[in-house]
Amino acid sequence: MVSPRAYTNVEAPPGWPGSLPEFLVFNSLTTTFNLQQGVEFTYQSPLLGGRIEKGGVVLDFVFNEPPDLAINVQGEYYHYGKGSTVSQNDVIVRQQLAGQGIYLIFIDENDIYRDVDYYVRQALNYRDHSKLGGGR
Repeated sequence: MVSPRAYTNVEAPPGWPGSLPEFLVFNSLTTTFNLQQGVEFTYQSPLLGGRIEKGGVVLDFVFNEPPDLAINVQGEYYHYGKGSTVSQNDVIVRQQLAGQGIYLIFIDENDIYRDVDYYVRQALNYRDHSKLGGGR
């Protein structure tokens, strides 16, 4: 497999509906951890009304097994570079989901480029190393 570092200057494959970091996490889930999209997890899953309803969210990865886990990829520019409002919204989403019995783990973009499999493994074990999770 190509080192995740090699992906930092490329783009996601043609037709991929998300970002490069999301693709790397998806690839890790399906190849390294042998999980099937649509069976063990869903990519881009709308909850609480999705983008249509006020307060709704679209989560990057929602798991059927374990049923109480979700992962969101935190892009450096959008989630941290645009000021504290976006980060505060991410924390609110985490709290909303906790009320629904879902534990939301964030994985920072830079960590994905550093070692995607390690951070995905940590997320699957409910360990959040992101800036919002207190990992820094």
